[in-house]
Amino acid sequence: MSKGINISNSVIRRLPRYYRFLGELEKQNISKISSRELSERMRLTASQIRQDLNCFGGFGQQGYGYNVSELRTAIGHILGVDKHRKTILIGAGNLGTALAVHINFEKSGCKLIGIFDSNKSIIGSPLGEHTILDIDNLEAFCKAEKPEIAVLCIPTSAAKAIVDRLTKLGIHSFWNFSHFDICTEHSDITVENVHLGDSLLTLSYGVNNRNTSEKK
Repeated sequence: MSKGINISNSVIRRLPRYYRFLGELEKQNISKISSRELSERMRLTASQIRQDLNCFGGFGQQGYGYNVSELRTAIGHILGVDKHRKTILIGAGNLGTALAVHINFEKSGCKLIGIFDSNKSIIGSPLGEHTILDIDNLEAFCKAEKPEIAVLCIPTSAAKAIVDRLTKLGIHSFWNFSHFDICTEHSDITVENVHLGDSLLTLSYGVNNRNTSEKK
């Protein structure tokens, strides 16, 4: 990454999309692509793509374009997909279960090493490749395994206490599906908040706006 450059959040959020599109190109056995061709596939401008990638150093060659595999590997390294950081999941309800079973954590730079819940009736039950652990054993587990990331699939009412416990145990990175605003309590953390309801409302706005335009 280029030193001294403040990378905007919008650029960072486009990186996973570049990574995904380049992966699709690899599956199609496409070995090189120009910024113009990539822009047409991604519906971005070629200038935007070049500006985004220039934030992280020089990629591509004039008159040749980008080597698909090399660029994808480089972006993957920037995203940290090769790190496999130890990750725990808190909350083995419907959402937690779906994530544990259907998300390939290792493809995103994480390695799920433990799943915790407070519901005594499911503790000890299998979930994917793991066994649901008692949240009461969180401290001992974290001190032994030293996870870096926590996935929160818990009610808002329980989130503050869990986050306080986790930060004291050295975890400062969260994939947060609760509605608790972690940043208001802890400023030294990295968090990705996921509000599924907000996403659906955004879709609803798009549909509503399209229908309104069609009626004019």
